[in-house]
Amino acid sequence: MIEPQVTDNVEAHRFEAHVDRRLAGFAEYQFTDGLVVFTHTEVEPAFVGQGIGSAIARFALDQLRAGGTRKALPVCPFFKGWIERHPEYLDVTCGARPSRAD
Repeated sequence: MIEPQVTDNVEAHRFEAHVDRRLAGFAEYQFTDGLVVFTHTEVEPAFVGQGIGSAIARFALDQLRAGGTRKALPVCPFFKGWIERHPEYLDVTCGARPSRAD
């Protein structure tokens, strides 16, 4: 798996992943008072299937968790599906039921 460099491009309102200084993918977002709404995610064709989208999602949600002031609202189908497959991030997702240990 490629190790992308993921950053928050605040001016462009998107998290970006770069590989060898090339833009490999991004996830656009919008802020509201208590939310970060993830609206669109794209991975460049040359990088599809190499974990770029997952790296972006993990970085973005880890940033939200560390900040502690906003929740994620995944409108983007990629983010929605990714969070469903990674329930450890439900605690930073708006409207998600907390997981329970039975």
